[in-house]
Amino acid sequence: MADSLDILAPVSGRIVELSSVNDPVFSQKMMGEGFGIEPTSGEIRAPVAGTITFIAQTKHAFGITTAGGAEILVHMGIDTVDLNGEPFDLNITENDTITAGQSLGNMDLKKIKNSGKETTVVVAITNTKDYLESITLKSGKISSGIIAASAIPKTSNDLQNDDQADSYQQLASEIIKDIGGRENINSLIHCITRLRFYLKNDHIPDDDAIQNLTGVINIARASGQYQVVIGSKVTEVYDAVIDQLGPQFKNLPIKPHIEGHKTIRSRIKETFNAFIGVLTGSMIPIIGLLGGSGILKGILGALTGYNILDKASGTYLLFSSIADSLYYFLPIILGFTAAKKLGANPITLAVVGSVLTYPSLIAAGSNSIQLTVFRIPTHILSYSSSVFPIIFAAWVGSYLEKWLKKIIPSVIRSIFLPIIEVILLSLLIYVGVGPIMLSLSTLLSHGIEAIYFVNPALTGFLVSGMYQIAVVFGLHWAIIPIVVNDLAISGHSYLNAMISVTMVAQGAAAMAVALKTRDKNTVICPGQQLSQPFAALLNQQSTVLRLDISGYFSYQTLEVPLADS
Repeated sequence: MADSLDILAPVSGRIVELSSVNDPVFSQKMMGEGFGIEPTSGEIRAPVAGTITFIAQTKHAFGITTAGGAEILVHMGIDTVDLNGEPFDLNITENDTITAGQSLGNMDLKKIKNSGKETTVVVAITNTKDYLESITLKSGKISSGIIAASAIPKTSNDLQNDDQADSYQQLASEIIKDIGGRENINSLIHCITRLRFYLKNDHIPDDDAIQNLTGVINIARASGQYQVVIGSKVTEVYDAVIDQLGPQFKNLPIKPHIEGHKTIRSRIKETFNAFIGVLTGSMIPIIGLLGGSGILKGILGALTGYNILDKASGTYLLFSSIADSLYYFLPIILGFTAAKKLGANPITLAVVGSVLTYPSLIAAGSNSIQLTVFRIPTHILSYSSSVFPIIFAAWVGSYLEKWLKKIIPSVIRSIFLPIIEVILLSLLIYVGVGPIMLSLSTLLSHGIEAIYFVNPALTGFLVSGMYQIAVVFGLHWAIIPIVVNDLAISGHSYLNAMISVTMVAQGAAAMAVALKTRDKNTVICPGQQLSQPFAALLNQQSTVLRLDISGYFSYQTLEVPLADS
């Protein structure tokens, strides 16, 4: 049996079963096993030793992760999130290392009761499914700092018999350890194939240990990121890593760490990396849908072209709307994803995006109706399918919200702050920056076309030839919005055609290698990148050729027996 975890009472009072807590989320154990305490004093003590992984903005709750992997939530009061932190005084910050029984702050029981809220303190093991075997509770009155419950964690044998999700948890734990621990991580994003860590010190990770982990294909350092290449299971591993790190490492503004005095070059590099990080975080959640929508459009085009489907039919109308809706309402979706990435309010920015795609305004723009705001004339433009204006609005919104919170009283903030923010950001786009950014986007689109028409072959060679290198360094995310912008402005994209050629070629090469090897055990393996010409390898009568193939949809190290090829 594994060593038990003693959980101390965070406050003095009377222990109650979770099922008795007057909150369905806790009483139905949606947050995991645990217990409640009806407090008689307001001093808060640490129930376990570990690291503070998150603190609610309203200070009514905080999370602790133990060295053994238990994730403990301490929630002070019921529905006390509505009190905006006023009854709570915590003397901890995120990433603090604490000891069991340590004083962490106070909660004002009288203020909570006067507000009509219950003071029940809940302790829950939020990763119950992955961590907990069983839990034993004490009953009756208890003093803070005294053992209130004993949790028995799962043994290693139990974990081996769990489903595949637990293997992701194990891999995530190893990656976090070998990368230098949570204290070396600023934030984490992921793309189609790889985890992209922003580290405080990228010299700390143990490259060899990480590269030799089962499930890791390769590692790379590029664009201020420490990249761990996983392959098609990257989403599952990413979720497992975030489960262990805590949500505060997810959807944060990217702020690469640069040691020492910042030169102009380092500032430019930091700004560029931050820009790429925002584009990556904004576009990744919808890349699959964008690709699927494009495929659906192609299928519809083929069906109507061969007269299998009539464009006037309801079936065509339905499926066409499914294919087109993401592109048409792109500012709404990007408003949400960009806001999450930049730390703004996602719902508020989604509403701003809906203003940009409001049908009446688009119709007014088509009829050349002029908009005048505060005697400032501007033409109404159509922002459906646009990319950059809403991302800019999300960036401004991340600062605007903080400023508005300072000047709007908390009692009316929940109503007035969002609508004021929507108004200001909408005016900013329609009257100010929007027309400028749309003009620049149009020039960018036309510029790409102009270069193409000057010398299509050279342009194709440069774009297609350099794109895979851009993928390795994570720079291709600066290209994707340009493609989407081209489609929105011109209805077509020469740039997309050029990079699509690289996808087809890469897919063909991977398929050829797969057909030659036929042995799935040799498809993914650690190996050095090709360091000398293929002919030289043949002359040396080498038996194995190792190829690092990286791309938009996959990144694999392929081992090819030369005798079979």
